[in-house]
Amino acid sequence: MSKTILKIALDRLDRHAPFFMDAVTAPDGVELQPLEVGLVDPDAYRDGADRHGRMFRDQEFDICEQSLASFIIARSRGDVSLVAAPVFPRRLFSQLCMFVNVDAGIETPRDLTGKRVGINSLQTTLCVLAKGDLKFEYGVPWEDIHWFLQREEELPLQSDASLSLHRIPAGKEAARMLAEGELDAYIHPSPPPLVYERTDRVRRLFTDSRGESLRYFRKLGYCPIMHVMVFPQRVVEKAPWLPRVTIDMWEQAKRKTYSCYADPGYSLLLFSRNELDAQREALQSDPWVSGLAANRANLERFVEYMVDQRLIDGPISVESLFHESVIES
Repeated sequence: MSKTILKIALDRLDRHAPFFMDAVTAPDGVELQPLEVGLVDPDAYRDGADRHGRMFRDQEFDICEQSLASFIIARSRGDVSLVAAPVFPRRLFSQLCMFVNVDAGIETPRDLTGKRVGINSLQTTLCVLAKGDLKFEYGVPWEDIHWFLQREEELPLQSDASLSLHRIPAGKEAARMLAEGELDAYIHPSPPPLVYERTDRVRRLFTDSRGESLRYFRKLGYCPIMHVMVFPQRVVEKAPWLPRVTIDMWEQAKRKTYSCYADPGYSLLLFSRNELDAQREALQSDPWVSGLAANRANLERFVEYMVDQRLIDGPISVESLFHESVIES
């Protein structure tokens, strides 16, 4: 009897290595086809780029790691062609991803008011988080910042004349503009090497970004979600067990990934095992937990950020994002 082949599109992350190594046990009768799909550079990944766009436009994959913010925008507009499981394979603290030009006179978040700040797009999940954190954690209204956008929005947004929005010209890169003083600050989920290399021109907004991230975690109890696992509705109608099984498979991959770090020589990072021990001691919990109950507060606050930033017209319940089979997870 032939097996059902399910294409799963994932970024190249350590917790996804077990999928690419065929080390994750799929349900009986299912064969997983893991695809390594990035976002921007098609030559950097085995199976190309534009993962989010390919899923939104063409529903090219059966399971896909997707932008949380863009997915929420789509659902808020009544698009039910995709549905999610509460599996969150990418998380980031905004405090780790904010950079400033050394000559911009920015010492604290409040100094960002009136400054020129480069971002990918308004709906890039990390940028939504950062705008919300600046406003609600640090008292810096995102509306009072001049935003310079590197990319087109994944899903079209209505123009807002009250905001100071500027398109970065074709051929120019926000990271280089930051180093050269054309931008005062830069917020990015995965900054290019230039940001880290030009220490003479660029530094982090938070000198102790790790300490500030830990403070945030202790206050709110979570590391913010960036991506969520989604499926075409047509696929789930034929396989209603798939969202629940995807949670189990991802948890299986996570356990295998953690076990690799038991070997102090596993990683190129010579002190990776020490760092894992330090993280466990600092957080006192697993920041990568799946399920709706454990992530409800995280998701609800993010939805509040999206409403405040006019990315969605009004609140949307977190239950409406997920397949009915995982609501009680």
